[in-house]
Amino acid sequence: MSRPIPASTRALWALAVSSVLSAGCESPPVVPTADHQQNTRAGRIEGTLVAQTRARGNAIVFIYDADRPPPPVGTGRPKAFTVIPAVELFGQALGDPSATGPFTAPFTLSLVEPGRYLLRGFIDADTCRTGAQPCHTSDFIPWYGVTGEPNMGDVGGAAVDLATGASRILEVTSDADGWPQPLTGVAVSFSDTATVPLDRPAFQVAVGTRTLDAKSGTKLLKLRPQVISQGGVEQRPPGFLVQYVDDNHDGIPDDANHDNVGDLWPKVVVRKLAGTVGVLDENDLDHNGIPDAEGVDYVHTDGMRDGQPDVVVLAAGLVPDALIAALTDEQGAPRMKPIIAPELDIAIRPIALDARNPAAPAPLASLPSGRYSITLITSTGQTWRVPNELDPALAPALGLPSVETQSFTIEVP
Repeated sequence: MSRPIPASTRALWALAVSSVLSAGCESPPVVPTADHQQNTRAGRIEGTLVAQTRARGNAIVFIYDADRPPPPVGTGRPKAFTVIPAVELFGQALGDPSATGPFTAPFTLSLVEPGRYLLRGFIDADTCRTGAQPCHTSDFIPWYGVTGEPNMGDVGGAAVDLATGASRILEVTSDADGWPQPLTGVAVSFSDTATVPLDRPAFQVAVGTRTLDAKSGTKLLKLRPQVISQGGVEQRPPGFLVQYVDDNHDGIPDDANHDNVGDLWPKVVVRKLAGTVGVLDENDLDHNGIPDAEGVDYVHTDGMRDGQPDVVVLAAGLVPDALIAALTDEQGAPRMKPIIAPELDIAIRPIALDARNPAAPAPLASLPSGRYSITLITSTGQTWRVPNELDPALAPALGLPSVETQSFTIEVP
C-alpha cells in the first residue's frame, strides 16, 4: 500500500519513543502525549486509479483543500501526495505502450483530517518509451518548484463526477465521538484526452530592468522561453501557450474587468518575496500556500490595516496587442484555439495590492520595498516562477544546475 508524502520539502515526522515498567500482569497505562502529530485525529481517503492511456510512468495523486484549488482555477498548493509505481498500475503492459487499458491500481491517502478536498494527479510519463523526440524520462521530483509539475506528454487525472465531468468534492467527516471516518471507493481517472501539450512555461526576462518605483511608471518586460536540460531539470518549451479565457465555455472570450478586451492566458502574478535571499513568499514562510498566522500587515489606501498578514502583489498582466492580433481570424472574429507565442510582453504597474482575498484585492497605500517574483500560470495549470531554485546563489547547495537568468527579481527600493 502506498503512503502519502507531505508536499512541503521541510515536513518532518515527529517520533516519540518511551519505555514503561509495569508490575505483575497489569497492562501499562496509555496516556496522551504532548506531541501534536500523535494527538491529531486523522482519517483516510482510498480508492482506485483508472487509467486509459498509452503513457507509461508513475502516477502521482495530490490532495488539495477544496477552498484552495490548484491552478488554473486557483493558486492552492497540495497538502500531501502519494505515488503509485508504474509497475503497480500497468503490470505486464508497462513495456507495451500500444495497450490503452483501462489499467487500475489501489491508492490511499492517510493522515487526512476532517474537511473538504479535491484530488488531482498526473502520470509522470517516460515519453522516450514511445520514440518521441525530443523526449524525457519520468522527471517529477517533488522537493523543488522547478521539478514538481507535469511536462509535455504527461497525462492529467482527477476525481470527477462521472455524470457531469465536474470536479468531485470529497468530504472526510467525523462520527459522534469526533473520530474521522474513512472515505472509500473514490475513483481517480486518467485519460489521454488530458495529455499535457507543452513543457512548463519556463522563461527568462530577455528585455527589461529590475527596478520599479512609484515615479517610474509602468514597467515593460519581454519574456522568452528558457530551455534547460541538465541536472534533472528538463524544460524545452517551444514558446508560450496563449489563448482566450473562456471559463463559462460559451465560445466567447471572457472580459472580467470590462475593458472590452478579451482576457488571456497565461496569467501573470508578481508577488513579494521574504527577505533579501531565497524564494519564499512573504508571509508564507512554511510554503504551504496559506498566509501565516503572524506577519507583515501593510497600510491600505483607507489608512487602516486589516489586522492580518498581507499577500502583497503588484498590478501586472500581458500586453495584449500582438497576441490578440494572432488570435483573430481574417473576418475579425476571435480564434478560441490556443496558439504558441515565441515571446510575451508583460506590464507591471507601480500599484500594490493585498491579495489575501483574491476575489477582491485591496489596494495598499504605498509600494512595499523588497524583492518580487514573476509567475506565469497557463490554462493547463502549469506554472513557472523566477526567481527559483536554479538561482546560482541557491542551486549548488541543492544539487541543481545554476542558471543565471533564473535569479531575476523585481526590486522596489
